[in-house]
Amino acid sequence: MKAYHLKDGFGLDKLQQVEVEERQPGPGEVLVRMKAATLNYRDLLIISGVYNPKLKLPLIPISDGAGVVEAMGEGVRDFQIGDAVIPLFNQNWMGGPPSFNRLIGTLGSPIDGVMAEKRVFKARGLVKKPDYLSFQEAAALPCAAVTAWTTLVSEAGLTAGQRVLIQGTGGVSIFALQFAKALGAEVIVTSSSNDKLARAKAMGADHLINYKENPDWSKNVKDATGGDGVDVVVEVGGAGTLDQSLRCLTFGGFIGVIGVLAGASCDIPLTRILMQHARLQGITVGSRDDMDAMLKAMTHHEIRPVLDEKRFGFDELQAALMHMGSGQHFGKIALEF
Repeated sequence: MKAYHLKDGFGLDKLQQVEVEERQPGPGEVLVRMKAATLNYRDLLIISGVYNPKLKLPLIPISDGAGVVEAMGEGVRDFQIGDAVIPLFNQNWMGGPPSFNRLIGTLGSPIDGVMAEKRVFKARGLVKKPDYLSFQEAAALPCAAVTAWTTLVSEAGLTAGQRVLIQGTGGVSIFALQFAKALGAEVIVTSSSNDKLARAKAMGADHLINYKENPDWSKNVKDATGGDGVDVVVEVGGAGTLDQSLRCLTFGGFIGVIGVLAGASCDIPLTRILMQHARLQGITVGSRDDMDAMLKAMTHHEIRPVLDEKRFGFDELQAALMHMGSGQHFGKIALEF
């Protein structure tokens, strides 16, 4: 069967499509014929060698996918042949608080990802696909959607009427916008693109801020909230945006730190954190319990993932990753197998 291997070093030019031997599932395992995958910025960092330069190779890349059960090993009772399934991003984290052992079983690094025609997973590492979603839509959920859900619901405890600041229009941010509006929150979205802001408005965003046109955008956030600030910040910028995010917060507000697109190291203004009684929480996607709760909410509201207009095939992985690197996409970049 066909699979992609990252081997002989890092970089898009090191991605090779190879023939590998098909493995049959053992006890407690399920063989899945993959139907679709979607990209996360993490995938690009892994392949480029930035994420973990000491990562053991070869590796099957890409963490998020969806497929169909083709065979099952002894003892598997939760699935049947033909079931449409989604592999969890964290294959070891079923529930409870995060721990080292629960966080090391992530697809696409350090364990093999989904860019293969078929993959064997532990049965506990799979959930059933909601019927109303396509395979490409379902493949958008394991990392970005669960991260957004964990940030807003599991950690921040977002409730109706609260205010949320969402940075950018990437995969996590778009899901956060959809979930926040479904929960009845007031949402502010920032972006450097007026076109992307217009699309966010069409999805329900209440306030829009172009951070290039407004470098001190925290003032715009305060103005939009009548000086009160926001209850929750979905922080994807990191070092370059954290200070302004703190300035946006209401007293007792929450910042979910999920990305470092604008830098990974900074001097944190501790007095501002103390005086505002702010809470900063690092987010490492989420557990199976988080995924299950999210899928129930999505199905109830029939929330559909936003997919980029440009689609790719299995043989076009490098082109899809280059498209992600260009920053021209809106929503998740999907590959159909």
